[in-house]
Amino acid sequence: MSDMQNDRPGGEEASAARNTPNTPQRGSTLHRGDADMAGHPDAAEMRERYARVLEGPRTSVVDGLIILCGLYTAISPWVVHIQNVNSIMTVNNLVIGLALAGLGIGMALRPVQMLRLGWAVSAIGVWLIISPWVASLDHSATKPLIWNNAFVGGAAVVLGLAAMGLITAGSKRAARSDRSGRMTTAAR
Repeated sequence: MSDMQNDRPGGEEASAARNTPNTPQRGSTLHRGDADMAGHPDAAEMRERYARVLEGPRTSVVDGLIILCGLYTAISPWVVHIQNVNSIMTVNNLVIGLALAGLGIGMALRPVQMLRLGWAVSAIGVWLIISPWVASLDHSATKPLIWNNAFVGGAAVVLGLAAMGLITAGSKRAARSDRSGRMTTAAR
């Protein structure tokens, strides 16, 4: 061992730790297989903060609106009176509406596991917007059907984007409160 290596903080133990294959060297990139998040000292606090964000009132509102949007989509052929005109679109709206309501119920019951499925709600919304031309009998639809599906599909797209945005907005808010909490304790 050289004298320079023993002068470093930690001595031989730190030198051995730096040379182990799983320890990232300065300037190297840590990949998913190299480290386990469960061993992170702040893992429990991060999980708790994440759960607090997901159980907030904003997520409940989005989940409820997704359920209502799905239920309205399911009954819309009878509300807009298209059930006798276009049977394919009646079945389409019924099935898609029940699927959307099911996603909303899943998001409400299991927010941690299901909230990342906001993209699916947005995809269903896009399908609702284009379905009058794609799934109708002769690729033409009545104006009430087009307006109904465009409105409900647009609402579903916005709600799906809101559901996806809740995760990023919640993590940004948690990071801001964490930084401000550290700054106030450091200032004391």
